[in-house]
Amino acid sequence: MGKATGFMEIARNERQYKAVESRIKNFREFVIELGDRELEDQGARCMDCGIPYCQTGCPVNNIIPDWNDLVYSGDWKQASEVLHSTNNFPEFTGRVCPAPCEAACTLNIEDQPVTIKTIEHSIVERAWKEGWIQPQISKHRTGKYVAVVGSGPAGLACAQQLARAGHSVSLYEKQGRSGGLLRYGIPDFKLEKHIIDRRMAQMKTEGVKFHSGTQVGVDIPVSFLFETFNAIVLTGGAEHPRDLEVQQRELNGIHFAMDFLTSNTRRVQGNFVDNAQFTSDSISDRALCISAKDKNVVVIGGGDTGSDCIGTSIRQQAKSITQIEILSEPPEKENKALTWPNWPHKLRTSSSQEEGCDRIWDVKTQSCVNDGNENVSALKCIKVAWDRVDADENDQWRMREIQGSEFELKAELVLLAMGFVHPIYQGLLEDMGIELDSRGNVNAATDGKGAYQTNVKNVFSAGDMRRGQSLVVWAIREGRQCARSVDQFLQGYSELPE
Repeated sequence: MGKATGFMEIARNERQYKAVESRIKNFREFVIELGDRELEDQGARCMDCGIPYCQTGCPVNNIIPDWNDLVYSGDWKQASEVLHSTNNFPEFTGRVCPAPCEAACTLNIEDQPVTIKTIEHSIVERAWKEGWIQPQISKHRTGKYVAVVGSGPAGLACAQQLARAGHSVSLYEKQGRSGGLLRYGIPDFKLEKHIIDRRMAQMKTEGVKFHSGTQVGVDIPVSFLFETFNAIVLTGGAEHPRDLEVQQRELNGIHFAMDFLTSNTRRVQGNFVDNAQFTSDSISDRALCISAKDKNVVVIGGGDTGSDCIGTSIRQQAKSITQIEILSEPPEKENKALTWPNWPHKLRTSSSQEEGCDRIWDVKTQSCVNDGNENVSALKCIKVAWDRVDADENDQWRMREIQGSEFELKAELVLLAMGFVHPIYQGLLEDMGIELDSRGNVNAATDGKGAYQTNVKNVFSAGDMRRGQSLVVWAIREGRQCARSVDQFLQGYSELPE
């Protein structure tokens, strides 16, 4: 490495956030980036490890030590080329990835990992600013046609790779604009949508044809795909949310988290909502969508989606926000000897949670309370405990309600952020006769001959639709790998990366 002793001489320096009172006034990104010299110092902290666990901890296997060293040396352009060699969209992962690479960093043994995510984000933003990111237009055309259904991170990555291999790629998206989860599920304060648009512009020049507002099986028949394309890739995500099965669940004011986030994102982006168009990102606009303004909000579910609901509710000027989780509170610090370099189970506090909310653990919702007009007014809850059973064999846990611990939470808005169970079956998957695995996802292996191929010969699947609910970085990985498998299927070989 360029600075062999850098990790001993230079302290970890992470990018900061704008003050809470400033950032919650709009839906803009609020990260304060480090300067070039500071970033070069952070790159110098990368150790000359015998085994780069950061690289294997990263789902797309980013060549992290190399571009850290290049940043330290001031060769930002080459750093961008190395970064893009494994990741089509580092501007997405540099914003929303939880950074398993940093958890796997050798310096994380002492809780001082290299600021990999910060450096990644800075490399790609510098590359855009300097004009180094240009369309990679294939020099030859294969004469093969591929349809990709679903324009989230898996679909975008797959489509871009196939276009670069010389295939004619059409990308179908049922929503009004392409981007899938990136555009509609992730709030603008984490990922502003012009970031997606500039990458789509590159892809259009490379030959990808975007068909937004087109639902396969509704707007065009499934038969059209089989008649028109040599291969079909399904990347529709895991969209079926886990529901809350309690009494009076049907009351007004109880919504799935993604419906809440999507309606707000449409408003912020100036899309039509309930026949009204909004053209500003100001939260002072009257929101004709699912609104948290002046309401007691309860978010059920402690993951990233729940955190996004918190940040959005704060910006919509909720009266109060409480996040409840049925599981127990994780430990503040993991046991490195047992977990490193794997992703640890420990307490994490998101930027949205830092902005203000109450978090309650070990809580089960028993029923919803009717205000007399079919609106929710409160949740009846009970505290639970988790008892370990069969510890030596299956390491199973059993939930037990604690009698006498019942309580109520005031709530005029309840947001269900309990995860997603499987893709939507009705329509596309059922019409195609796609086989499912034991977890209810599309059945397709990820290695060997026919990787990512479904039971239907020329139909492939990748991302959350195949894998189940996961991270953006895993979706990019699967999209890239699936593209290589499709390329091999169409041509008998592939020069796309593994």
